[in-house]
Amino acid sequence: MSVDGEAVRLKSEADEPGWEVDPDDDWGIAVIATVGRQLKLRREAVGMRAAAFGEAVGYGEDMVYKIEGGKRIPRPEYLDRADEVLGAGGLLSAMKEDVAKVRYPKKVRDLAKMEAKAVEIGVYECNSVSGLLQTPDHARTLIEAGQPPYSPDDVERMVAARLARQSVFDRTPAPSISFVLEEAPLRRNVGGTMVWRQQLERLLEVGRLRHVTLQMMPTRSDAHPGLDGRIELLKFEDGTAMGRSDGAFNGRPTSDPRHLRILEPRYGTIRAQALPPRESLAFIEQLLGET
Repeated sequence: MSVDGEAVRLKSEADEPGWEVDPDDDWGIAVIATVGRQLKLRREAVGMRAAAFGEAVGYGEDMVYKIEGGKRIPRPEYLDRADEVLGAGGLLSAMKEDVAKVRYPKKVRDLAKMEAKAVEIGVYECNSVSGLLQTPDHARTLIEAGQPPYSPDDVERMVAARLARQSVFDRTPAPSISFVLEEAPLRRNVGGTMVWRQQLERLLEVGRLRHVTLQMMPTRSDAHPGLDGRIELLKFEDGTAMGRSDGAFNGRPTSDPRHLRILEPRYGTIRAQALPPRESLAFIEQLLGET
């Protein structure tokens, strides 16, 4: 694509709402403020007005001021173009890594950090496929179904954050991970047949990993302690643990041993009532064959 063509593409993207900084994310606010300040200093150092700079990078003047004022999160393409236009020698492009982290909501980043440190992860999902198991298209379809609807930028931001958590499968040494999924959500044709098939294939792929145990809870099963909602348990190398459950402690993460003594038996009971791993994978293969 030519420089002019690239500028046109960026300009059209800039007309969208853009990435807003999480007002509760002090670290993110500081990062974006620093990036904006550096962009402004570089622009002023070469004697370029905001309007001319915006035209050069393919953004409107108003968006340039918002980014420089720490009010909007710049896209990676923006930083690359700014680096080129301002002759920064890669210094502005180098900020993409920190900016990329700020794109993800703080609560998702916090959860990803805990999952990245855990040596054991246990997840039960009642109403959907776990975010750790979702394909990009499946995740996008679920997020787009939200009401009130998210902006296109926010949808992509949330999809990226969800997929970033899945790096937990690539860790060395690998953590021990167990999932229990309900049958009903896997029978819901989310996103159409192709998206549904890809999601089932992803479940089989992950379920066959040596450090992953995936179990299905048939709809014909008796009542169990997970019917109030999702449960997640994380255990760390130092012997500490963290858990959360939609149906307990207001859904907030907790490391209180008294709370964990409630959540751990609940999750254990759910696993005991679910199909064994081999039967669970066979069940998913059967669903895949029905598509």
